[in-house]
Amino acid sequence: MGEDILYDSARHALWVLTLAALPALVPALAIGLVIGLVQAATSINEATLSFVPKLIGVFLAIMVFGGITGGLLLDFTRDMVAAIPAMAR
Repeated sequence: MGEDILYDSARHALWVLTLAALPALVPALAIGLVIGLVQAATSINEATLSFVPKLIGVFLAIMVFGGITGGLLLDFTRDMVAAIPAMAR
């Protein structure tokens, strides 16, 4: 019984981690793809040309989705703290 709770908690933690990381990763990947295509088409290979737009995109995504991500992490933390007595059995 305790193992089931532990496995479910680990699965839930991985899911929360995935959902918390997506708002930052998706814009970085999309911007990187677009910049990479532009660099390949124009033969401009400048590292800062790729880095700065990704930085801005991730910052904006965190500004927009930070509250949702924070709420998700807070709910997960509350669930884990509430599950401690069941895991101790």
